[in-house]
Amino acid sequence: MPRHAKKPRRLVADGRVYMWTMRHSHRRGHGGRSMDCRQTLTLSPQPAGTGGPLRIVFAEGPGRYVPGGAPLGSGDVGFVQGAGLNLHEPGAVRALLDVALARGWRPEERRAVEVDGWLLLEAAAAAQSGAAGREGP
Repeated sequence: MPRHAKKPRRLVADGRVYMWTMRHSHRRGHGGRSMDCRQTLTLSPQPAGTGGPLRIVFAEGPGRYVPGGAPLGSGDVGFVQGAGLNLHEPGAVRALLDVALARGWRPEERRAVEVDGWLLLEAAAAAQSGAAGREGP
């Protein structure tokens, strides 16, 4: 049976447990038309209440892609001519978490933090591809 797409997933990193979700959102423009697509990855330290969530936001813009229908997969984000990740993959989520931690996010802080995902993407994609290369074919 397939996993329910909106159910939080569990990730353990360096002995700490996080629950993570991914959501697509946009605002409605004039005439009700969808615009400003955003993909938001939220990591919440566990147990609940031990830290504030980290929201990594990928907003559409020039030279970037976020899922908005075919031909992109629902979790694909990236630069048109460059790095990309699939936010459904636990390895991609772990790579983004590692980069956010290295750049100063502290999961024990009790406030929510929102980060521009585009600032993390290239380092996370490089880390993920390096990890895949070490694991073999």
